[in-house]
Amino acid sequence: MARLINLKTFMDIRGNLTVIEKVLPFDIKRIFFIYGVDESVRGGHRHHKTYQAAICIQGSCVVSNNDGSNREVFVLDNPGTCLLLEPKDWHQMHDFSPDAIFMVIASEYFDPEDYIYENY
Repeated sequence: MARLINLKTFMDIRGNLTVIEKVLPFDIKRIFFIYGVDESVRGGHRHHKTYQAAICIQGSCVVSNNDGSNREVFVLDNPGTCLLLEPKDWHQMHDFSPDAIFMVIASEYFDPEDYIYENY
C-alpha cells in the first residue's frame, strides 16, 4: 500500500537541506525527473518488481493510487514529503503545477517487461 513519509529536513538562515538516507525500503537503481508537464496524465501503470519513491521537489502534483483493495489520492506539494509506492500500486500523476518537478527513485533499472498497464 502506498504511504507518505517525511524526509529529514534541516532548515536555517542559509536555506533548507532535505536528506534521503536510510529511509527507503530498497536500494536505488534509477532516478528520473518529470517536468514541463501540460494537462497530461502521466503514469497509468504498476509493476511486477519495482518499488518507487516519488517526490515533487518543486511545485505540486496529485498522485491517484489503486492497490487493488484501496484507492487513495495524494497531493505532493512539499519536497520534504515522499510517497512510497509498492509494485502493486497502480498510479497516475496529474494536475501538475506549471513549475512542477517530480522526481522518482526506483528499486530497479528500466525494464519494459516490468510494467503492468491494466488497472484493477
